[in-house]
Amino acid sequence: MRVLKFGGSSLADANCIKKVAEIVESQEKSKNKPRAVVVSAFAKMTDLLVQMAQKASNGDINYTQALSIFTKHHSSVINDLFSKTTAKQLHKEIDSLNETLTQLLHGIYLVMEASPRTLDYVLSFGERNSALIVAHYFDKRAIKSDFVDARNLVKTNKRFGSAQVDLTITYSNIREHFKKNKNIQVITGFISSAKGGLTTTLGRGGSDYTVSLVGAALNAGSIEIWTDVNGVLTSDPRKVDKAFTIEKMTYAEAVEMSHFGAKVIYPPTIQPALEKKIPIYIKNTFNPDHGGTLISVTPGSYDKAVKGISSISDISLLTLQGSGLFGVPGIAARLFDSLASAQINVILITQGSSEHSISFAVQPALVAKAKRRVEKEFDFEIARNAIEPVKVESRLSVIAIIGENMRYVPGVAGKMLTALGNNGINAIAIAQGSSELNISVVINKENEAKALNALHEAFFLSDTKVIHVFMVGVGLIGGTLLEQLRQQAPFLRDKRSLEIKVVGLANTKKMLFLEAGIPFENWKELLDKSKLKSNMDEYVDKVVEMNLSNSVFVDNTADLLIPDHYKRILDASISISTPNKVATSSNFDQYLSLLRLAEKKNVYFGYETNVGAGLPVISTLRNLIDSGDRVIKIEGVLSGSLSYIFNHFNKDLSFSEAIAKARDLGYTEPDPRIDLNGIDVKRKILILAREAGLVMESKEIKVKSILPSYCQKASLGKELENALLRADPYFEKIRLKADEKNCRLRMIAKLENGKASIGLEEVSKSSPFYFLSGSDNMIVFTTQRYKDRPLVIQGPGAGAEVTAAGVFAEIIHIGNLL
Repeated sequence: MRVLKFGGSSLADANCIKKVAEIVESQEKSKNKPRAVVVSAFAKMTDLLVQMAQKASNGDINYTQALSIFTKHHSSVINDLFSKTTAKQLHKEIDSLNETLTQLLHGIYLVMEASPRTLDYVLSFGERNSALIVAHYFDKRAIKSDFVDARNLVKTNKRFGSAQVDLTITYSNIREHFKKNKNIQVITGFISSAKGGLTTTLGRGGSDYTVSLVGAALNAGSIEIWTDVNGVLTSDPRKVDKAFTIEKMTYAEAVEMSHFGAKVIYPPTIQPALEKKIPIYIKNTFNPDHGGTLISVTPGSYDKAVKGISSISDISLLTLQGSGLFGVPGIAARLFDSLASAQINVILITQGSSEHSISFAVQPALVAKAKRRVEKEFDFEIARNAIEPVKVESRLSVIAIIGENMRYVPGVAGKMLTALGNNGINAIAIAQGSSELNISVVINKENEAKALNALHEAFFLSDTKVIHVFMVGVGLIGGTLLEQLRQQAPFLRDKRSLEIKVVGLANTKKMLFLEAGIPFENWKELLDKSKLKSNMDEYVDKVVEMNLSNSVFVDNTADLLIPDHYKRILDASISISTPNKVATSSNFDQYLSLLRLAEKKNVYFGYETNVGAGLPVISTLRNLIDSGDRVIKIEGVLSGSLSYIFNHFNKDLSFSEAIAKARDLGYTEPDPRIDLNGIDVKRKILILAREAGLVMESKEIKVKSILPSYCQKASLGKELENALLRADPYFEKIRLKADEKNCRLRMIAKLENGKASIGLEEVSKSSPFYFLSGSDNMIVFTTQRYKDRPLVIQGPGAGAEVTAAGVFAEIIHIGNLL
């Protein structure tokens, strides 16, 4: 036989109750027939009963409004389930119960007091009403059943609010009752009675406890707990999108998961079933065909170290510390005896091997009481300064990874802490039992969801790793990057188990945030329709506030002010990828501070596309240096526009015509003098110099101007065009001089002997720059290892496609590091 329990969410309204009846009907046709159905109060009704009792005890007449909602809801459910004739009789029974409740609340209102004993009686009306309605509906569906008030079966002490069950009497009562009654018994969950008949309740998860008691008393073949989720999930689905159902778990794992916040099961539920080794199924009322979770003695086949990740959202950590703890026997006993005498439950305990401190976690509501009790217990030692006053840290959460396989897999704790550290989450305290069934870490409360997601991915509980991207700049480079992300998304998901979610976008006018991910197909439309006006301070505030795991900030602009926000972004443990050269070519101390901050926060400050767009220039230089090579000289054609101009300037195409053509193709700035004066090249060689280990400022780089003074002084527009035409003979003379030597002109940046320079040079066929074509960049590294044959990197160094591709590759690189 099997016994079933349906929670409040499964009994929210008439349609839900119909689903419950369908489940019971289908099981009646099986060999393993149901013998008992335990029900909770209808959804939200228990909270409503608490609310009306509290208001009544405060002398607030508005308790009658809550009472009205309560009575009307049950009346509405009856009318939806039954014909008028049948409903009339049931209404009489329910009205009788509601009248008793009304009189009880009126009494509470008059005396302005609701003791725990009275509150238990008030709460009993939720389950009594629901079980009565369900039993009648079963009868209507020809499911032979009887209504059972569990107060006649489950006997407890008088610890109102969370009564302790007398198992001997309770089991005997249940067995005797079922011997006499062969129909399905619809039993009120949660409620019980003391030996004198006073109503008591079983506390949190009481209905689960009821069904477990019934199952254990009857030696049931299985216990089924029906709820609104597909079993026990790997983590809280409200905080972890990728959480999925755990198919099988042991009783011990279930207890750990429930202790750390898994809402579908409750620790006392497990114990009666564990003693009788009765399997427990957690199933979904609204998806009954789903297998759900099986909780039993054996874990089933499972090869991963971690079974689930859970959390307690709000705790406080108290620490007792001082030299007076060292080597003194009985300290821990005195500490926890003082807490136990005050009925303070300790969630977590941790003590360092130095014996200098003991930390323990409690619910925030108990902090003041716990602090007083402990300080009173150790007042003598505190007065002598042997022990410090109790230190309190609030707004914390406990994260726990759980699984019986952890004891067989080395490095689990290290992996956990690494995943947290990579996301900038500090472990305030750590606890692990000798059974190695769980590892618990105390963290700041605001990082709870971020930590759950990071750990979920770290232990491969998710099908894919998710990177959250916040992007600024959706013009040519940004728009191209978004299109590349769209095209490559299926491949990354299927072949690399990687999902890149763009969760923030901003241009100069609007900004948009969507935690679930902004669709690549219509991001333009959504951004245009956004009501949020672009404001970089507010944008960064939101990025930090969202506090998502594996976050990357992408700056696709050349804006001078956005890099001012990099420090705050890195400080929030968010990585950066950017083609913007402002931060890396600014003041050296500022550049160095960003690098050091990224290292301190264990995040990545990526600017590979600062030099050479998508070419692996900076990474190659780093690899050379990191592997022990010594850089002798760096030479480069670092500007795509200048490369194009001098590659196409010949006897058939004048200098001014080459500039005009480059401008028409979008290679140059609107004012080509920015390119021709080497301003962008200067930034790039400065970045390479710094990467090579030099302390260098922009002013130290010598740039040999190639433009005549009249070109420099000309106004942008027609005057500049005329000036460049006037300069054609001047440049033709330079070209002819080079041509006579069988050389070509190249604008080359050079770093050698600690000095950097930029100038127009004649290069012969022996130089790799001679054969440069199109708008390609070329960087030549002469090093100790590559002295005779320098290392050459060549390819497109400008353009939206290659720059976007470089940023894309860097995002993936950051994801792999995280």
